[in-house]
Amino acid sequence: MGWNFDQFDLEPYEPEPEKRKLTGLLIGVLVGAVSLLLIAALVFTTVSYVFLDDDEGGSILRRSENNNRNAVNADLRTSSFSFDGAAQVVTPTAIAPNVVADADAEYLLLTNVYERVSPSVVNIEVASRMIQSDIIDSSGSGFVLDGQGHIVTNAHVVRNANDILVTFFDGYVAEAEVVGLDDYSDLAVIRVPTDGPQLVPVILGDSNDLGVGQRVIAIDNPFGLDNSMTVGIVSGLGRSLPSAQLLDPTYDDYNNPSIIQIDAAVNPGNSGGPLLDSYGRVIGINTAIRTENGGFQGIAFAVPVNTMNRIVPQLIEDGEADYSWLGISALGSEGGLSTAALAEELDLPVRTGVMITEVFAESPAEIAGLRGGNQEVRVRGITILAGGDIIVAINGMLIRDIDELVAYLVENTSPGDTVVLTIVRDGQTFDVDVGLGSRPR
Repeated sequence: MGWNFDQFDLEPYEPEPEKRKLTGLLIGVLVGAVSLLLIAALVFTTVSYVFLDDDEGGSILRRSENNNRNAVNADLRTSSFSFDGAAQVVTPTAIAPNVVADADAEYLLLTNVYERVSPSVVNIEVASRMIQSDIIDSSGSGFVLDGQGHIVTNAHVVRNANDILVTFFDGYVAEAEVVGLDDYSDLAVIRVPTDGPQLVPVILGDSNDLGVGQRVIAIDNPFGLDNSMTVGIVSGLGRSLPSAQLLDPTYDDYNNPSIIQIDAAVNPGNSGGPLLDSYGRVIGINTAIRTENGGFQGIAFAVPVNTMNRIVPQLIEDGEADYSWLGISALGSEGGLSTAALAEELDLPVRTGVMITEVFAESPAEIAGLRGGNQEVRVRGITILAGGDIIVAINGMLIRDIDELVAYLVENTSPGDTVVLTIVRDGQTFDVDVGLGSRPR
């Protein structure tokens, strides 16, 4: 029901006592005082603001009066704006197609290389024949070299293999046999008995054209993940690896020269896969990593394709590789014992070259009349033989150290060839013809 005043008892009015009147008076005085203070503060603030000088030397008071006049005379119109759904939505401006195309150009290049080369890359599984089952011992990668079924891979992938299974890009699986392998270069050739559409040969490049910083692409099978691509750059050139000694410590101390150092990710299963340039040409064969924990740490190595071009034809033809041989011993650049490092200390007439410490008996070098060291000198705690010939060039090409000399012999010569060595002896420069022999096995 509604409210009705008749339901309430109203007390008759009685005058307040004198005490209540005094209390009300005091409260009124306090309220008035506070009000006066607030008004004074407001006026002071307004006056202070109004009389601040502006840039034109006038006062904001006058400007405020003008603003008030303008506000009265403003042309105000009724707006049709509605607050319903007026929440602001961020709409980014679309990027111009040419900017997107430029940004994606590199990725389109990589995609194109992958589509063209991945059909040439194979997965290699090595199995040991057991009594009741076949067990996969290891796996690696390889690539199709020609239409006769030849596939290039690393020697350490198929070394001592009993059974080899090759899986092509389309899933076709074929058994393969070892045609030949070479531990010094860590290269091998296997062959599958097929001439079908699975054989898509690669295109070979030239590893001598490489430069540090150049883009490189690896397509391999890391951990059995078929046809995986990684990208990096050339981190260094002219490295050397003791490939044969890593496989068998009884091998003679001949390094694998001209190794390409890269930072593209290489993991177990990548061994034997192709290293490519931006045109999709093979410039190397992925072979090893440098690691402290067993995993990839940004340093990987590849055998240059120019070494492959010298070794693989021999493996296909003879099942093994034969290397040119001079028959000398020289100091390596490791440990600060290069000719450049010792030049000042030993008062050498040149700053680069191969300082011969020993000439082997009945070797091509001895037959040609080259001289080894004949003075024992103690350098940095090591005794070396100084005073021998210094090889500074081969066939007119300057040589900085023993690695470059071996690299030239591997990539450009064969046993039986004759080369011209430029040597420095007793401060004089001579040219010497040397008939190369075959490296002892």
